[in-house]
Amino acid sequence: MNNPVGWFEIYVDDMDRAKAFYQTVLKVELEQLADPTEGHADMWSFASNFEQYGASGALVKMDGFSAGGNSTHVYFSCEDCTIEEARVVEAGGSIHQPKTSIGEYGFCTLAIDSEGNMFGLHSQI
Repeated sequence: MNNPVGWFEIYVDDMDRAKAFYQTVLKVELEQLADPTEGHADMWSFASNFEQYGASGALVKMDGFSAGGNSTHVYFSCEDCTIEEARVVEAGGSIHQPKTSIGEYGFCTLAIDSEGNMFGLHSQI
């Protein structure tokens, strides 16, 4: 098996607020995707390079599926997660667990986004 995760989706209630949050914290631009559900979803993807390690995904606002309270946890790769962690609160989120050592696997921050979803930031330093 290759990398087990091929795609992720983060469900949101307010797309404009969620886009602003992730674009501010991660310093990325999201790109709107065509709606595969014929009018039931608004999707904005993170940039992807399928020649490099990792998976891409999208913010999704979908009829019948609210944000927060689900059990999937996404970690975003960072050079140093302290940098992105510093942007979370000003972007409308909160820090659940500040940068913490995870031994030989590096460091991680656990944060809550503007929609109530927990996500992680991971770095080797």
